[in-house]
Amino acid sequence: MKLDVNVLRYLSKDDFRVLTAVEMGMRNHEIVPSELVDRIASLKHGGTYKVLKNLLKHKLVHHDSSKYDGFRLTYLGYDFLAIKTMVNRGVFTAVGRQIGVGKESDIFEVAKEDGSILAIKLHRLGRTSFRAVKSKRDYLRHRRSFNWLYLSRLAALKEFSFMKALEEHGFPVPNAVECNRHCVVMSLIHGYPLVQVRELQSPEVVFERILGLIVRLAEHGLIHCDFNEFNIMIDDEEKVTMIDFPQMVSVSHRNAQMYFDRDVDCILKFFSKRFNLSLEEQIDNTDNSEEDSEGSSRPCFSSISKSVGFLDRELAASGFTRKEQDDMDKFVKEEKDQDQCSEDEEDSAGMDETIVRDVVSLHLLDQGTL
Repeated sequence: MKLDVNVLRYLSKDDFRVLTAVEMGMRNHEIVPSELVDRIASLKHGGTYKVLKNLLKHKLVHHDSSKYDGFRLTYLGYDFLAIKTMVNRGVFTAVGRQIGVGKESDIFEVAKEDGSILAIKLHRLGRTSFRAVKSKRDYLRHRRSFNWLYLSRLAALKEFSFMKALEEHGFPVPNAVECNRHCVVMSLIHGYPLVQVRELQSPEVVFERILGLIVRLAEHGLIHCDFNEFNIMIDDEEKVTMIDFPQMVSVSHRNAQMYFDRDVDCILKFFSKRFNLSLEEQIDNTDNSEEDSEGSSRPCFSSISKSVGFLDRELAASGFTRKEQDDMDKFVKEEKDQDQCSEDEEDSAGMDETIVRDVVSLHLLDQGTL
């Protein structure tokens, strides 16, 4: 479902009131009964049902009468609630072209009042094009129902929190600006996904720099878990920036070494295939032999000095609490297939797809923060 912000201009205060009522009802209902929506919205003279018809027309809500008459938010309705809130807060005033399509997110340019450009990432866990997602993920395998909007909100909150924590410790990540519902606003990176780069002036330097980031993350108690050429941006000066953080785990995770080795393998395979670079294999043992020839050996998980517990402290400081982490672990435990490295480019081709559209200015009247 495409994000058409033109519709946003013509939605009234009552429209947003009913949208918010459906959102509130979804805290306890998968499908919110019509009577409950009407009770929460509290519009006079049966106005709620008239508004619901308008929201249905624009596909902001979905009607379900299989068990009882009720409604639920669509991703487009959730988009509008988040965008309206951030416009009212003054985070940005216009939504522009779509600059990225991921497996579980969409990325757009947004403009501030002073004309500066930011990026907004809308998380979309459970995108319908990934029909096998329920069978591939343990956290859904035994659940009869699940709320993708809630999971997307958790993913956005986790990404925002990690981004802030990493930025504070000097990691090359986008500047985290704002988070609301399933949306994260961040600084716009002026560069290209590494997967699009065919030639580098200093491939060896970039190679070492990227492997060094994997090691630095582990030293700070973190593993990216999806560190590949699709999640690394590089600019004209060959400066590297990391993106995409919802799947990160602590080095204390029981599968930490496997995730670490997989991140390293993805980078090794890509640079070997694209730039004919390789490293001497270092046997990953706990002996800590002194043959740590700088830059010539494979990063070894067991030899890295780790700061276990660092992750929990940073999450608590940046707003992502233990409760959210427990919910994320319970519902959004990522079990990514091992074929997500560079040879799986067909499945991931959409991540670097760029769609050009005219900038659409919102300039909404301030109707109060939702």
